[in-house]
Amino acid sequence: MVRSIDIATLAQRHTEGGIVVDCREPREYVAGHIPGALFAPMSRIMSYLDEIPVGVDVHVICESGNRSTAIAEILERTGRSALSVEGGTAAWRAAGHPIEEGPPRT
Repeated sequence: MVRSIDIATLAQRHTEGGIVVDCREPREYVAGHIPGALFAPMSRIMSYLDEIPVGVDVHVICESGNRSTAIAEILERTGRSALSVEGGTAAWRAAGHPIEEGPPRT
């Protein structure tokens, strides 16, 4: 079973440097994401595995929390410690947390 995390806990971990993996598709990510979130779209997750660290919790987020559960499960099977963010980016935005627009940083 995939572990999950709520927005309040994610916000605290984010301020402490917690890793956020955004598994939405490119147009969604560009339209607004958590500042510093790693871009790893669900449709190509296997090609992004090398960018997702092993040995630390990674917080997987999508728009509502559905895709992130599936991706967190995949990451767990590849030896990563992953948590799905409940409510996704929509809940992050609704809680008044900052959103950054634009393409992933390289």
